[in-house]
Amino acid sequence: MNINFEYDDVKASNRLEIMAAEKIEKLLDKYDFIVRSDVFFKKENTSSPDSGMVCNIRLSAPGPRLFAQSSSGSFEAAIASSIEDLQRQLEKRKAKMQSH
Repeated sequence: MNINFEYDDVKASNRLEIMAAEKIEKLLDKYDFIVRSDVFFKKENTSSPDSGMVCNIRLSAPGPRLFAQSSSGSFEAAIASSIEDLQRQLEKRKAKMQSH
């Protein structure tokens, strides 16, 4: 599977890429129908210290693309939140695929 990383107003980080890749690999182990992943890191100007670090993850799989976006105080927390959202979406997709 191919994982693409893009940065918007953020310096490229090998540590963030490794962390995101490990979490996506865990999803891939459980859901083998995932074809590709795109991860976007973005920094936004916000007045709250609990938000502003945005992580978007888009997964290509059979059917419509799966997408999750999360804004948090750190990129690590944003990655974890986006992965949780995708986990729920993948559970639904897998259940739907099994029923057909």
